[in-house]
Amino acid sequence: MVNVGEIVKDLQTMRDEGYLSDALLRAAVKRLAASDERFDWTGVYLHDAAKSELWLHNYVGRGTEHAKIPVGEGICGAAIAKGENQIVNDVSIVDNYIACDPKTKAEIVVLIRAGDDVFGQIDIDSRKADAFTIEDEEALSMIADKLAEQIAEERR
Repeated sequence: MVNVGEIVKDLQTMRDEGYLSDALLRAAVKRLAASDERFDWTGVYLHDAAKSELWLHNYVGRGTEHAKIPVGEGICGAAIAKGENQIVNDVSIVDNYIACDPKTKAEIVVLIRAGDDVFGQIDIDSRKADAFTIEDEEALSMIADKLAEQIAEERR
């Protein structure tokens, strides 16, 4: 797994230097994608509450036609609808799974949130079954929290 402390530190340095959330989101995705061979697709979706959908901010991996996902659909939409992170180590068991890559076996979604405000999510797909653990969720949550700090500050 990625050196979370290093990424969080780098994101804080970017914040201290005046970078806005757009740059932090892009940096986080690039660093995460390069950090672990299990991560075959790494991206960030932002939540548009008014339209009840997620829109793709940026990603590293195979191209996807899923630039917008309605809340409640697929694993990403379920995370928003339930207000909970999702670890699915066998995507074939999800009835409304939205496949970006037919070879994906597992997916983890970690919310970018500050309190009750959900700004978006980190979404990672793997072509390996049983790829993700609670430890991955905890590590990604630390990165998501740092991203949420910046987004919340910009929205004040």
